[in-house]
Amino acid sequence: MPRPEDTSHPMTSRQRLLAAARCQPCDRVPVSPFGLGRLDPEGEVAAELVRRCDPFLEVGVGVNVFGGANYRDERHPEGDFTRVVIPTPRGALTRVIKKTSVATHSVEFPCKGPADLERFLSIPWEPQPPDLRPYRATCERWGEEALVLAMCPDALCMPAELMSPQDFCLLRADAPGLMTAAVAEAARRAEAYVEAACRAGVQGFRIIGGEYASTQLGPHAFEELVVLHDQRLVEIMHRHAALAYYHNHGRIMGYLEAIARIGVDYLDPLEMPPYGDMDLERARDIIAGRFCIVGTFDDMEMLEKWPLERVKDAARDRLRRYGTRGICLGGSASGTYTERAARAFLALADVVSEPA
Repeated sequence: MPRPEDTSHPMTSRQRLLAAARCQPCDRVPVSPFGLGRLDPEGEVAAELVRRCDPFLEVGVGVNVFGGANYRDERHPEGDFTRVVIPTPRGALTRVIKKTSVATHSVEFPCKGPADLERFLSIPWEPQPPDLRPYRATCERWGEEALVLAMCPDALCMPAELMSPQDFCLLRADAPGLMTAAVAEAARRAEAYVEAACRAGVQGFRIIGGEYASTQLGPHAFEELVVLHDQRLVEIMHRHAALAYYHNHGRIMGYLEAIARIGVDYLDPLEMPPYGDMDLERARDIIAGRFCIVGTFDDMEMLEKWPLERVKDAARDRLRRYGTRGICLGGSASGTYTERAARAFLALADVVSEPA
């Protein structure tokens, strides 16, 4: 990982975020929206947000990590719905997607039980080369003003995103051997993706998927299905001097030690009560400078709703309780925040620029 610059001089956002990952001093605490939400990326508010804050930006790299180069599907639009048919050597699978003005989500999942998951795994898998053109273009556009991360699903994402939450949990209860084997196979595919992306020049990844265990399956499953495999993903990233940014919603205090053992550089979103159980003083003692926390402000429930002075007071309280090293004030990575929340991020930038 590149070393941060001398903090006696103003730092760029990239330098600031790299220093925060090491829990080293920064010229000021980073204020880090995840993405630009629903802002016009060419508009004045987005320009001010990028200029005054320290955003993380995620970019897809055109890879179906788990389906691989041989994955094919047939899409049939039907009004607000799209029926997706996935051919496999053991029979077709069907997903139904609904699109609204706010979000796109599955209303029918392709795998309804263990047999369907085995059908998906019967698709002959070959790695798919990543397309780094969007990643490189984003890095070139934002330069030192942001830290760009490539998308990285962890192994548990494969069954969790192929199955409904109910069927996913039942798989763990009714066919634990299949779940363990399927996640191990998914880990092999995810590792191949990360290795190829690192070799192609990706310098940072956003890992998702751990919350499927922490919020639905519990700590034993988290150890077996997440920690065991995500440690390897992070090892590959760090071997290539790439950053590992970890995303995990929900009650987090019981998982901080395990996440620290995974070896991540950043963790978000660290939801505070009543939305989560984040305890700043206890978290500081558990983490002990091993990674940087990002967040503590819910985009929708805090930054979109609170008066700016309340946002500022909360920021001062967080920094007093946690300290100023190894923390980036940020949101909940919703990707849906509006100009009002952007103004709140700018208020956070005012707080961290106040004289000590």
